[in-house]
Formats: sequence, structure tokens, C-alpha cells
Amino acid sequence: MSSCKRQEGIGLDVDPATQINGTLVVDTSLVATTFAEDSIPSAGYSARVPLSYFKDPELGITHAGFAALVSLPGGLAYTLPTGTITIDSAVLSLPYSPTYAFYGDSLLSTFKVNVYQLSQNIQSSVNKTTYSNDVFATGDLIGTKTFKSRSHDTLRVYNIVKGKPDTIAKVVPQVRIPISSDFINQKFFQAGTLLNTNAAFQNAIKGLYIKLDESQTTGIGGNMFFNADSAKIMVYYRANNSGTVDTSLVSLPLSNGLISIQHNYSDKVKASMNQTNGSNLLYMQGMAGLRAKLTFPNVKNILAAAGNNAIINRAELVVKVSPGTSVPFAPNPRLTMYRYDLARQRVLLQDASGADPRSSGVFGGNYDATTGEYHFIVTAFLQDLINGKTTDYGTFIAPVSPLSSGTTVNISPTINFAERSILAGKNSQDRIRLKVIYTKINQ
Repeated sequence: MSSCKRQEGIGLDVDPATQINGTLVVDTSLVATTFAEDSIPSAGYSARVPLSYFKDPELGITHAGFAALVSLPGGLAYTLPTGTITIDSAVLSLPYSPTYAFYGDSLLSTFKVNVYQLSQNIQSSVNKTTYSNDVFATGDLIGTKTFKSRSHDTLRVYNIVKGKPDTIAKVVPQVRIPISSDFINQKFFQAGTLLNTNAAFQNAIKGLYIKLDESQTTGIGGNMFFNADSAKIMVYYRANNSGTVDTSLVSLPLSNGLISIQHNYSDKVKASMNQTNGSNLLYMQGMAGLRAKLTFPNVKNILAAAGNNAIINRAELVVKVSPGTSVPFAPNPRLTMYRYDLARQRVLLQDASGADPRSSGVFGGNYDATTGEYHFIVTAFLQDLINGKTTDYGTFIAPVSPLSSGTTVNISPTINFAERSILAGKNSQDRIRLKVIYTKINQ
């Protein structure tokens, strides 16, 4: 037996008349404009709710807070303990989200948070559509706290053990806000028959609104995110039964967070949003902030030199963060890309849709810190645009949750991640570009 030792001697010669060669074309004629994000339904958030006062030197000011219902322990009817009750303290515990808990300047900024009782009942708001730019009317101030944001630092607190000495326990990173004892006394310990059902109790309290006090927040500030489903008012009290005194703890959990966000944009951002022929910089911002609209004025001419016998092998959209803008505030970890249908509803690009057989399962959108770029595979989308099979009703790139996983492409706007990116625009040498590799078939 023997084998061939010269690999180049294996196979047939290629007929130059039928040889397939790939040609690279780079199109930089795309027009990109900064657009405001759509308002987003804001009810029912539990895993991540924001507290924000962030004076971004480039984008402007972001304000955000959240409203929530207060529930009875376990969400069920509650029977008060016997004896004479004295409140030692009440604290609203807001645990930080485990990931992406802070975006801004945590070192040089000091925050003051205020807790208000709402003046209008939000119980009905939970069951109807509320939007991210809605504003909630507040009543009495019932709690306040000045603090530094330390989203990775655990705390040690007293752990009340009924009938035994109290202990000290380590708890997850959180902000603990003192709550008025008078408020707890009136709304809970003196609530009478309102404690018979959770709905009646929630209706009486109306809800809480938590926001940062902008006049007392120093420095650039930032965006903080908390787990609303773990937030609760912890009431430490003493019960005196005929001279026998015992300390105890009762917790009133928060639920159904409703997020409220307002953006006051800088003149730079406003100028970018008002231009229709592309700007030198594009602005991406989470928290229902900013996205970019793309148009492809040269799409029909990209393959003009190849005639009618060209097939796109690969098309890739490359978007670069403007040099010098990635510090001190890191760019969005992930962007997404989508298009509008005839009804102006978001739909997946063909390359991102598992229903399209041309989808490779690799769409892109992750930030590459080495190159400062985002890449999107748009082969099928571009081919359909050129062939007239797809009408461009609007194509966008936008921030998306960095926690998206798996092969499903997320095109939903993000309300509870704050990262932003400043992208190179049309007048930059790093402007958005479309890299197309096509094959001309000889016939």
C-alpha cells in the first residue's frame, strides 16, 4: 500500500471559466441618526429597578425612581402579636442586583434617597399599562438616607431571634433606609381590619415611591439597580406581655415595581437627533434612552459592478465606539439590530431569525473591547434589500440587556440597564461600514 505525499497533487484542476472568486466591497455610505427610544411599559418589574441621578458629561442628565406596593407578611391576613408593642426601628432594605448593579461614579458621588408614600393608589396601575416616562404623585416623606453606593460590599446587621439573644448576621450588599416609626404604627400596628386581607392593606397604604434627592446628591452621580422582589420594610419591635419583654421582627415585602425615567439630553445629543444626514457621533443609551436609525442609500449599487450574476457570501455591519469615549464609562456590553415591519413593529432581521433557513445562528452584537467594535451578520437581510424582497421601513441598532443568552436574539428595548455607547458617525474615519463579500458566477 502507498499514499500520496504531495497534497497539491490530489483532485482535479479548476476550470478558469467556472472558478468562483470572492470579492470584498466596503460600503460607508450608510446614514445613521440618533433616535429617542420608544416609551416602554414599566409595570411588574421585580428583578431590577433603578435609582438614578446621573449627570453624564456627554449625554445629559438621567433621573429614575420606582413605585411599589407594600404587602402584608406572606401576602396573607396578619394577626398582630399580643401585648403592648413598641417600635424600636423600621428599615427599608433594598438589595443591590447581583450583576450590573451600578453605572456612574461611585467613588466621588454621594447620594441621598427619599421614600414617599404615594398620594394616589397604584394598585390599579399594576393592572393597567403604565409607561417608563410616567410620573407618580407623591405624598408624605417617610424615610431618607445619605449614602455612598457600595454595590459589592456586604453588611453586618442584627438578626432578631425570638426568645433568644440577638445575633449579628452578614447580609448581601444593600441600602438600608430608616422609615418613620409613626408611619408604621399608623398604617400597620393600628390598621385594624385592614390587616384581614392583603388587598385592603395595599389599598390603604397606596404604595411607596423611592427616588434620589437631586439637590442633595453630589458629584456626577450614577445609576443603581435593586432587586425589588427582595426589598422589604423590616420592623423591629418589642412586645411587653405582663412584664415579659421580647424583641421581634416583622417584614413587609415590596412588590410590583413600576419604573419612572426622565432624560434631559445635552445639546450634543439634541443636535445629533435633529440631523437627518448623519452626524459625527451617535449615541446609544439604555434605560429607554437612545438608539440609532440606519438607512442604506447605496444598497442597490453595492453589487452594480458585478451585474446580475452576483451572490452575497457574507455581509457584516461594523460599528465602532468613538475613540476616547469608552472611559470612564464603559460602553454597552451588547447592542442589537432590528427592523420595522409595515405596522412599525419590531421584527428580527432575517439573519437573526431561527425561522429563516439562511440564518447561521451567529448574529453578533457583543462589544469587542480589543477593537472597540460591534459586529452584526446581515447577509440575508442585505441580499433581500438588494433583490427588493424586503422594504426598509426602518432599521435600528439599539442597547439591549447584556444578560441575554442562548441563540435567541433579543430586540426588546431595555429599561433597567444604564450603559451607554458613543459611536463614530458619518464624518469619522471609523464611521459605520458594511463589509460585503460576494461571488460573481460566470455563466
